[in-house]
Amino acid sequence: LAVVAQNKTTLQERIDRWKSDMEEFQQRRAPERKAQRILDTLSWKQAGAAVDKRSFVIEADAVTFKNGVRLMVNSMTNFIAVDGDRGVVQISPSNFVNGPNGVGGVTVDGSISGYEVTTDRKGNVRISMNVTGAVINATVDITLYPGSDQAYVVVSPNFNSRTIRIEGTIVPYAHSRVIEGMSI
Repeated sequence: LAVVAQNKTTLQERIDRWKSDMEEFQQRRAPERKAQRILDTLSWKQAGAAVDKRSFVIEADAVTFKNGVRLMVNSMTNFIAVDGDRGVVQISPSNFVNGPNGVGGVTVDGSISGYEVTTDRKGNVRISMNVTGAVINATVDITLYPGSDQAYVVVSPNFNSRTIRIEGTIVPYAHSRVIEGMSI
C-alpha cells in the first residue's frame, strides 16, 4: 500500500514537472511564434499583391494525378506561372528521366482569359482562369488560404478528364526561382 501511494506521488510529481517544463518551453517559443506569424502575414500580403497584379508563380511541393497518385516534387521544375496574359503549366515529376521539356516532364503555355479573383467569407482567395494555347485548353482554379502564401490548384483540361491537383507556395513572378523547360 505504501508503494502504491509513493507511485501516485511520484506520478503527480512527474506530471507537475512536465507541466512546468511545457510552460517554460512555451514562454521561450513565444517570440519565435510571433515572428513567424509576422512573416506569414507578410508572405500572404505579398502573395495577394502578386495575384492582384497577375504576376505570380505557384511553386509546387506536391502534385496529385487523376488516379490519386500523389508525388512530392521539386518546386523549381513544377509550377504554374501567370505573367499578365501569359500562363505556363509545367509538370516535371521526374528528376531522373528527361521529358519533352528537357527537365523531366511537360511544359505548356498559353493565353489567359476569364481571370477572376474572389474572396469567400472564410477569407480564402479564389482565382479562376482559362489557359488556352497550342496544346493546352484548361480551367485553372486556385485557392490561396487566409494568412498564408500556401495555395491549392486544380487544373482541369477541357477536352479530357486528366485533372491534376497541385499544392504549393505563391510567390511574385519576379522572385520566383523556377526553371522553365521548352514548351510543347
